[in-house]
Amino acid sequence: MEQDLANRVALVTGSARNIGRAIALELSRAGAAVVITTLQSKDAAEATAQDIRAAGGRAMVKLADIRQPAQARELVAAAIDSFGQLDILINNAAVRHETDLATATYDDYRAVVSVVLDGTFLLTQAAMPHLFRSDCGSVVNIGGMTAHVGAPRRVPLLTAKIGLIGMTRGFAHDFAPHRVTVNCVVPGLMNTVRGHSATAGLHSGGKPPPIGRRGAPDDIASLVHYLCGPHARYVTGQTIHANGGGFMP
Repeated sequence: MEQDLANRVALVTGSARNIGRAIALELSRAGAAVVITTLQSKDAAEATAQDIRAAGGRAMVKLADIRQPAQARELVAAAIDSFGQLDILINNAAVRHETDLATATYDDYRAVVSVVLDGTFLLTQAAMPHLFRSDCGSVVNIGGMTAHVGAPRRVPLLTAKIGLIGMTRGFAHDFAPHRVTVNCVVPGLMNTVRGHSATAGLHSGGKPPPIGRRGAPDDIASLVHYLCGPHARYVTGQTIHANGGGFMP
């Protein structure tokens, strides 16, 4: 594989498992040093970092609650202390609690929205000065197809993920003078170790998308890699769906 991200540093949130882990591994294979971060899954995060190191890459682990401004700043500072720069930010962290609206509390709502929206805002803001110094700065936010097609029992998540589209476009405008690209990748139905909830896939009738299978984390990771690389410098402010034809806007 071409090492088109050699001498770059990437920070990937929610990178202990699933899509985040696949993105971290993909960016490392392309030559980037990677900051692995999660809130609680320390062992899984360390395993991801060890896999990167075993393949000859560079990685560090830093646990952080990105909903907290100070911790978001400390996470970015740790990346700079370890690797001296920050070129790529992947905002992947999310929680996907199902919610009965009849009994949901405001705290239930905030538990989801704060990770996706507050966390993305705070971490991207903290990373700004470092991304602006990069000659290949990139931000990729990870959305969700259900925010575009709807799903039961997921109002907070759908609200947060569709809000991420507006945030992506806003950051893209503000970052453009500094030649930093900001895009949103929206995965479709995925096979992950998270397993399926009682309502997973109901918006598709439980059927696979037209391409005939659910997506794999590597399907998303390869697209994220492209958006962070030298061949996507004219792509910014975009929402890019990777769903096997499950949603065709």
